[in-house]
Amino acid sequence: MNGTIRVGNLFGIPFYIHPSWFLVLGLVTWSYSSGLAAQFPQLSAGLALLLGLMTALMLFASVVAHELGHSFVAIRQGIDVKSITLFIFGGLASLEKESKTPGEAFWVAIAGPMVSLLLCGIVTAIGVTTTASGPLAAILGVLASVNLALALFNLIPGLPLDGGNILKAIVWKITGNPYKGVTFASRVGQIFGWVAILSGIVPLLFFGSFGNLWNLLIGFFLLQNAGNAAQFARVQEKLTGLTAEDAVTIDSPIVSANLTLREFADERVISGQNWHRFLVTDDDGQLVGAIAVDNLRSIPTAMWSETQIKEVMRPITESTTVQSDQPLLEVMQLLEQQKLSVLPVIRENGVLVGILEKTAIIQLLQSRTQPNPA
Repeated sequence: MNGTIRVGNLFGIPFYIHPSWFLVLGLVTWSYSSGLAAQFPQLSAGLALLLGLMTALMLFASVVAHELGHSFVAIRQGIDVKSITLFIFGGLASLEKESKTPGEAFWVAIAGPMVSLLLCGIVTAIGVTTTASGPLAAILGVLASVNLALALFNLIPGLPLDGGNILKAIVWKITGNPYKGVTFASRVGQIFGWVAILSGIVPLLFFGSFGNLWNLLIGFFLLQNAGNAAQFARVQEKLTGLTAEDAVTIDSPIVSANLTLREFADERVISGQNWHRFLVTDDDGQLVGAIAVDNLRSIPTAMWSETQIKEVMRPITESTTVQSDQPLLEVMQLLEQQKLSVLPVIRENGVLVGILEKTAIIQLLQSRTQPNPA
C-alpha cells in the first residue's frame, strides 16, 4: 500500500503505518518531553523522554480511535473497511464503498469527530475528578486539548475532512445528487486549502517566519485531495447509468473453439487483425477460454490443419470476467484494483458479449464530455 507497513489488525481491520509517521512520532515525543522537562525541572531527562513518548503514543491512539469511529459505523451499514492507515497528517479509514443514503453518509462522517469529543470529555473528567497534578495533569491536559482540536479541525466543512463529508451528505440530501455534494464540498475544501497556504506563505515572505509552515503543508494536502475528490466525482457522474455492455469493443477478438489453427491463422492473424489475444466460445456462444497468437508457436505448422483451438486454448475463470449489466463504475474500479487493461464481458447465461478495454472507458468519458453540436 504505497510503501506503508502493515502492523496487524484492529478489530479485524488491517492496520498500516506510513513511514512518515515515525518521523512525526519522534518530533512529537521530543516536543512534549522538552516541554515537560522545562515545566517540571525535577524530572530526569530519561523520565521526561519516557513521558513524552507515552504522550505521543496516546495522541496517535486518539487518532486511531477517531478512525475506528468512522469504521464501526460503516461496518454497521454493511460497508467493508479495507484498512486504517496512520500517516503524517493523521489517519485514514479506507472504505470499500460509499454509503447508500445521505443520512448514512452523514453518520459515517460525523462518527470520528464525535469519538474525539467523547475522548476529550472523558480525559477532562478524569483530570477533574482525580485532582491530578504535576506531569500527569499536564499530560491529561494535552490529551484533552488535542482531541478537541482533532474534532474541530476535522469538522471544517471541506473535503477531504470529515466536515466536508458532512457537507457532502447535506447537499446530497437537498439536491438528491451525491456527486453535486462531492463537487460542492470539494470546492469548499479547495478554498480552505488556499487559505491555509496563504497563512503559511505570508508570514514567511514578509517576516521570514516559519511558524506557520505546518499550515502550508496542510493547505497543499487539502488542495490536492479536494481536487482529486472533485475529479473522481465528475467521472462517477458521467458513468452513472452505464453498464459494462455499453463499453464493449465493437468487433471484439472472438473465435470459435472448433476452428482449426490454420483457419484461425488465415482468418484472424494473417488477415491483418492487430489483436494478440482472442476469446474462445463454444457452439452456444459461451466463453470457454482464450488463445494468444504466441500459442501457435507451440504447435508445428504441419499440424495446424488438424488441431483445433479448443486443444490449445487456456481456460478463463469467472473471477476474470464481468457481467454485462454490471455498473461501469464498478468495472472501472475493478480494472484499477487488479491492474488490468481488458476484461471479458458475459451475460448471465454465460454467453460472451465481447471485451471491455480501459481505453474504451476513457474514450466513452471523453465523448460524454464533448458538447453536442448545435
